[in-house]
Amino acid sequence: MEHEQHLKLLRAVAQGDKDAFLNLYQATSPQLYAVSYKMLKHKELAEEALQEAYVRIWHNAGEYQLGKGTVLTWMISIVRYRTLDLIRYHKVRNEMSLQDEDSVPIETTPVGSELTELAPQKMEECMDELESEQKQAIHFAYFNGYSHKEVSACMGSPLGSIKSWIRRGLKSLQRCLAI
Repeated sequence: MEHEQHLKLLRAVAQGDKDAFLNLYQATSPQLYAVSYKMLKHKELAEEALQEAYVRIWHNAGEYQLGKGTVLTWMISIVRYRTLDLIRYHKVRNEMSLQDEDSVPIETTPVGSELTELAPQKMEECMDELESEQKQAIHFAYFNGYSHKEVSACMGSPLGSIKSWIRRGLKSLQRCLAI
């Protein structure tokens, strides 16, 4: 039910409906703020990332594709990327001691430990080759440190699907990175 309401609001936002945008913001901002805050650990920066994400959501609402996950998942990925941009920005300028996406604890598996030692550019190329669900699940689990249950809740998908997406995605990454 929640997905249908978000979808209806997002479609109205794509048409420029400001009231729908306000309703979408009120319905989703607590969850999206939590994602950003968990990554940044700084209230002001989390709010900044959230604001930038909602600007992007407003401008790109028409680009949402129904078959690639729920509206909330799409919005979380936007917030996550805005947050990562802020982390990189402040890290490069050494303005603050922020938690970098590479310093988030990773589950101890042979594949996971290999992933942390690879060149970021190659990793990014391999991640881009993954299916959307696999990429999102891996980001939540390995870069945000979420448990499989938390990933399931964020993506609105069954736990078994999350585990399969992560397992298949890691196998694909392993093949890609071995080349």
